[in-house]
Amino acid sequence: MVPKPVTVVFPGKGTLIMTSPQDPTNTTVPELSGSNQGSGPAHSAHPTERADQTLPLSQLLRRVVVGARGEKLGGRVVDVIVRLRGTDYPRVTGLVAELGGRRVFVPADMVTGWNTEQVSLSTPRVDLRAFERREGEVLLRADILGHRLIDIPRARLVRAYDLQLARTPAGWVLAGVDTRPTSWWRSLLRLAAPDSDHPGADDRDEAGAHGCRDWKAFEALIGHQPTVLIRRPGGRLRRLKAPQLADLLEQASREEQTELLDQVHADPELEADVFEELDDDRQSRLLRDRSDKDVAAVLARMRADAAADAIADLPQQRRKPVLDLLPPGQRTKVTALLGYNPTSAGGLMGLDYLAVPHDTPVAATLERVRTARTLQSEALTTIFGLDQHRRLRGATSLVTLVQADPRAQLQDIADTDPVRVHPDADLTHVTLLMTDYNLLNLPVVDDDDQLLGVITVDDVLESTVPRNWRRREPTPHPGTPDDHNQAVPPDPRTAATPRRPAASRRQD
Repeated sequence: MVPKPVTVVFPGKGTLIMTSPQDPTNTTVPELSGSNQGSGPAHSAHPTERADQTLPLSQLLRRVVVGARGEKLGGRVVDVIVRLRGTDYPRVTGLVAELGGRRVFVPADMVTGWNTEQVSLSTPRVDLRAFERREGEVLLRADILGHRLIDIPRARLVRAYDLQLARTPAGWVLAGVDTRPTSWWRSLLRLAAPDSDHPGADDRDEAGAHGCRDWKAFEALIGHQPTVLIRRPGGRLRRLKAPQLADLLEQASREEQTELLDQVHADPELEADVFEELDDDRQSRLLRDRSDKDVAAVLARMRADAAADAIADLPQQRRKPVLDLLPPGQRTKVTALLGYNPTSAGGLMGLDYLAVPHDTPVAATLERVRTARTLQSEALTTIFGLDQHRRLRGATSLVTLVQADPRAQLQDIADTDPVRVHPDADLTHVTLLMTDYNLLNLPVVDDDDQLLGVITVDDVLESTVPRNWRRREPTPHPGTPDDHNQAVPPDPRTAATPRRPAASRRQD
């Protein structure tokens, strides 16, 4: 049964008629058509290319709302509602207006005049029930304006100082983000905190050099849980590498970290890669906030040496419960590594390497390399030859192996006396050996010359680079493709107004 309209009169403010409740399914703003519908960034035209109007959000907010005949309704626009649509530009579905002391929903199809000094409605009929956010809705002022976003091409956090709406033939959409702080924004930030302490201070110079940019160049950190849940897993974050995501987590506030981790969690392999790239202190804090089961799920996909370091940083009472939850193969590797001093060769080594009998033909060895899909590429740069007692009898580079006669045996082309190190050797000794002999991998052997593990050059670099160097501003990648870095053309009527690639971590 459809309820009858209820007429509500506010003295001197016109007549408002309460109609049906806010219902996104009843809004009639049409979907965008053409190549933009459901297309990726490289195939869709920017909305401003076919827009007949553009409008900064800052100009729309606080505008007076008037009725169909210009009668003043005593209200103002306080927010704009958009609906996320995967890879498409978010569609404006309505406004939040403050009328008669309450915040109400105004469907976008009721608005006839946007780019004026007042917002005109096509009818005096307005739903006077209190506005309630629906699943999938994003409030531009509450959720994005003034908040930090992920600048995907630059892999950093920037602040949204303004947003640009564009009116296309199919309706209004969120088209761009302005990362340039205006003078009043700068004053507000200075009052909030000193430049060196404020989380947005590091992006002001960068933002000032660029204009309004394509919305698709950014990923918003929207803490509203129902909205987060309906977003495509990973979203634009899939374009970032694990070290870049780790850097973002180290820049982020606690709330921003929570959302970043929620999105990364949708891809367990990527999640493990990201945790490997975090500095020890940050990794430890983030893992401590998780249950034993969740910690074990992450560590099960990490390299055994990284997982061992992570477990060693957990509180003592949590180590055994987490170990017990690991898959048997990973648990055996991690337990073995925990027996070594973390600053020794045994503590630095990894257990991912390729070793074959030293009399294996070259062709068969290359086939082993081709099928070793669970090992990182760094572990395949050197192949080790062993005798029947697993004693180290040779090592050869992958390049030498590729260039060799396929009918030859590994022992015929290998270095039969490779540089090796005992697990008790310290970091300095390991570093000097790898430097003097230009090694990418250094085998670790026991007293009987049996191969225990391999130290890779990236592990040595990670241990020797001073911690404060990690806080340096990363050098921009030259020539990085950036389809979304073009400035959004301003409306002439408003222009004067103000470590390694992700790899499989599954263990046996």
